[in-house]
Amino acid sequence: MMDALSVVTQLRDLASEPQNRDVIVQDQGCLPGLVLFLDHQNTDVLFATLQTLRYLAELSPNIPTMKNELGMMVSLENLIVRHGLSVDITSLAQELYDILTAPAKPIPRTPERERRKKPQFFINSSQKKAKSVTLHIKGLDSIDQRSLCEEALLKVRGVISFTFQMATKRCTVRIRSDLPTESLGSAIAATQVLSAQQVVKNEAGEEVLVPLDASGVDVQKNSAIPDYLPEEEESPEKEVDRAISRTTAKEDSSGSWLNAAAGFLTKTFYW
Repeated sequence: MMDALSVVTQLRDLASEPQNRDVIVQDQGCLPGLVLFLDHQNTDVLFATLQTLRYLAELSPNIPTMKNELGMMVSLENLIVRHGLSVDITSLAQELYDILTAPAKPIPRTPERERRKKPQFFINSSQKKAKSVTLHIKGLDSIDQRSLCEEALLKVRGVISFTFQMATKRCTVRIRSDLPTESLGSAIAATQVLSAQQVVKNEAGEEVLVPLDASGVDVQKNSAIPDYLPEEEESPEKEVDRAISRTTAKEDSSGSWLNAAAGFLTKTFYW
């Protein structure tokens, strides 16, 4: 069972490796989630969260983003003056606050050859192109239906992460490039109350809905919570048979730990 402590502990372990720190801060869900964890009542969660943020702050380019993240500085100030906390938590909160408020240091110039080299964000990661698919989901009318859709997507091996736009009944899903889009339609149709169509743009730049043939599509399911699956942003690429393709991701035969973590953060923090 995934809970706040297990999520932040795994993020802390990832952040302890320098090559992971940039992608964690740039992720749309990780940093906001960590800020919210700063208000958690469990002191173990608080300490692990501060350790994670301290690791992330060791990468200088992360500091402006972290400092400007909504609620970051206020939460740290509250921890510093909060009664009943251990010295370790208070000291670490103060240290992190001092780092984020320190005058910015000039960034040393990097040779052109070094800049062009793509960073390897995760240890022993083999990068593989992934794609982002936008779905229009019929029946996505309430939190209950969204939870049902989340559970269906989390079971599909090859799904990296997803976000919802409830007002337009849409879901943007990042998936491995070798996962057929029809698998998403099949998984959602299996709920028996939801159905999905893919949102694409035609040659005129207009959005159109393309039906997904879910019949006879074999959906590979995640059997366990695996390791974190990284992703790297690239320029969007328009194609007729998909919405956009914009990321690279680590291929993992067991799926992705981010699948479960993204679902946990979505249910806990997104409204």
